[in-house]
Amino acid sequence: MRKLYNTNHTFAVCAYQDSPFLEECLRSLTGQNEPTNIIVCTSTPSPYINKLAEKYGLPVYEREGESDIQEDWNFAYDQAQTQFVTIAHQDDIYAPQYTQVLFEKIRRYPDLSIFFCSYEAIKGEVRIKRERSCMVKRLLCLPVSFTALADRAWLKKSCLCLGNGISCPMITYNRNITGKSIFQSSLKYALDWEMNLKIAEGPGRFVYVRRPLGCYRIHDGATSKQFILNHKKENEDREMFAHFWPGWMVDLIMKAYKKSYAAYD
Repeated sequence: MRKLYNTNHTFAVCAYQDSPFLEECLRSLTGQNEPTNIIVCTSTPSPYINKLAEKYGLPVYEREGESDIQEDWNFAYDQAQTQFVTIAHQDDIYAPQYTQVLFEKIRRYPDLSIFFCSYEAIKGEVRIKRERSCMVKRLLCLPVSFTALADRAWLKKSCLCLGNGISCPMITYNRNITGKSIFQSSLKYALDWEMNLKIAEGPGRFVYVRRPLGCYRIHDGATSKQFILNHKKENEDREMFAHFWPGWMVDLIMKAYKKSYAAYD
């Protein structure tokens, strides 16, 4: 079993079924420049997941009940025994510098509620440095790059009003501020966007790093792809924009925003 590290941070990996990308994710987490705690959490236990976890010396926590994004994320979040937790997505890759930069920011900004960063996209075996949705998210997050002012609610919400500028796999939460079981939403896709808005309205500072510290994988099996096909993403995106804008503005924004769905074509 991999030893426990004396850090106040945990990567909680959400493992679902037998993903061919899980090992690459685990390898990126165990290869961090500053090692930290890692746990694997699943609602679909299997010999495949157990074997990979054993290979890297990681504990596995199994949740009973049907798989559900909100319940699975809350379970992973709550299993961490540290103040700071990153819900790592099995399809994604984390740069070796992720924890190094995170710990630097924690020391400098102890009032941070969430830490997050930019990312690059991977489609197939190709890393896309200028993928459109990634670049749009960087633009959305530009206001909160002024960290000294990013404890103001209006500034924190500015990266959410024209889309969810925060990529959920790249977020680390300060549980002393965000609390327990933070995902409480009727939404199935945009639940992280709604949760980010609630955090923005509360105490704490958003700490954003413009430099990419991870890679988000685009593939046909991705949850985002399924929600685009069944139109849940479109419906929930529209619902979230309605938190900020009148109906006629929501219609205009959605015409442009739906172009980002093409990343999964």
